[in-house]
Amino acid sequence: MAHETFAFSSSALRSLRLQRELLEREDRRRALARASAPRRPLPGTPRAPPSPPRRRQFCRDPAVHNALYAGDLPRVQNIFRDEATANLVLEMVSEELVWSPDQGLWVLSPRPQHTSALRIAAARGYEDCARHLLLRGAAVDAVVGGRAPLHDSAAAPHPNCARLLLAFGADPNVLSADGSAPLHLCTAPHSLRCAELLLAHGAQVNLGTRERQVTALHVAARQGLVAHVELYLHHGADPSQRTHQGETPLNAAAAAAERPEDAERFLLVAERLLEAGADPGAAGRKGHTPLHNACANGHPALAWLLLRHGADATVPNSAGDTPMDCALHAVLEYREQRPEEIIALLLDHGALPAHPKMLRLCCQHPPALEVMLNAYDRVPPAEGWVEAVPPELWEEHQEFYASAVRMAGQPRRLQHLARVAIRRHLGARCHAAVPKLALPPSLRRYLQLPVEGLIS
Repeated sequence: MAHETFAFSSSALRSLRLQRELLEREDRRRALARASAPRRPLPGTPRAPPSPPRRRQFCRDPAVHNALYAGDLPRVQNIFRDEATANLVLEMVSEELVWSPDQGLWVLSPRPQHTSALRIAAARGYEDCARHLLLRGAAVDAVVGGRAPLHDSAAAPHPNCARLLLAFGADPNVLSADGSAPLHLCTAPHSLRCAELLLAHGAQVNLGTRERQVTALHVAARQGLVAHVELYLHHGADPSQRTHQGETPLNAAAAAAERPEDAERFLLVAERLLEAGADPGAAGRKGHTPLHNACANGHPALAWLLLRHGADATVPNSAGDTPMDCALHAVLEYREQRPEEIIALLLDHGALPAHPKMLRLCCQHPPALEVMLNAYDRVPPAEGWVEAVPPELWEEHQEFYASAVRMAGQPRRLQHLARVAIRRHLGARCHAAVPKLALPPSLRRYLQLPVEGLIS
């Protein structure tokens, strides 16, 4: 039997190689621990002065940089052979435009940038190179050039490198120079696996950035990352936690829901936050509530969701603007998103008709102007808005605009006056009470300010 040989599978060989590397790393760690352990001086022996901290060594060799950026493992193994080389600070110089007061023009000025070999490997997903550097003594949590390697692997994202760094003892809550933890840099949909790994290794889900106190939940809400929001809430994220400026995650989501193509994602994020107990009326920066932001971004579904959860349709922000004011300012920009629906929603939840001078903001979108005019018991004078209607738009909707001008200052029909009286009586209960009234369906619909293309 002693002369027999055994064929090892590739997986067995890989396991043996990994075990050998881990044993080598453990031997190195023990040797370093013994070398750094304080020794008791003999009685009467003068105490040696403390050794100065090791100075960082810099490398500006483009060949070294190229080997790392290309992920060339053989060259990396040849260059980085010990702890000193594994912890080199790599310096690169980039040209940037700066203003020169002496010359009175913009000039190119060299700007040095620092990083580490482990940061480059982690940022590019070169797992084998990163493992080699770690086994040669690369400091896993060294913040070089503002970031630690774990920041780069999370931002990229590269879950394989994040897993490797965490296995080698990386701190999941290490802070960058700007005070961000790796979890704050999980900003892309495919960074979910990195976020899961960080949380599994002890990342603090409610940790805020150093200056602004932004949490991972704020970041995920602002990016519209539904799965991340669900993950953080599952791990105990606080939906009521505020940033330095007073923003909640719900404020962040509502403010970021600017593009119509992203509306569905942010609506789902808001739903998850509200289900977790987020306050729909929390006022953030400049006194904006989530409803102010939803109206300013022309997002009727989000506005309806917030109103359904108790948002106040009449509360002003720091500048005195109500959600209705924000909705009117957004009519032109979001005319394709049916802004008249937001105006009707606000009126159904107790908002008062806008001041007549605000009609200029919605006069170039006939459905929005019609809903607003029908909220008055008497149509205001047309002089405040009629000159703002472009001739080509007037030509296209001549019947509507002519009826609005004709009815300005004139008594409305008794049916309309009854509608206004009922809606005033119901106030903020219109949205819930009108559908339950014992009236024919056509009259119930009439009470809800339908768009008919005519003012009568």
